[in-house]
Amino acid sequence: MKPGIHPEYRPVVYRDKAAGFAFLTRSTATSDQSLEWTDGNTYPVIDVQISSASHPFWTGKQRLLDTAGRVERFRAKYARRGPQGG
Repeated sequence: MKPGIHPEYRPVVYRDKAAGFAFLTRSTATSDQSLEWTDGNTYPVIDVQISSASHPFWTGKQRLLDTAGRVERFRAKYARRGPQGG
C-alpha cells in the first residue's frame, strides 16, 4: 500500500438506536461522536437507522404482501378490455 493516501482504518462502534443494538467493528468511517465501549475504551460511534437487529427480514417480522389478490384484481380490471387493450 502506498503510504499517506489511505484513510485510517480503526475500531468504530455502529449503533442502531431504534433496536438498542450496537457492535464494534473496524472501519474508515469518521464521526464527531464517541462512546465508551464495554472494554473501557472510547471509540467513535456511527448511528445507523436500521441494522440486522431492527430490519424486518432479519427479525422475522416481515410483512407478506397479498400478491395473489393484486394479480387477480389486475386480471379482472384488464380482462374487460380484450386483447387489443381498448
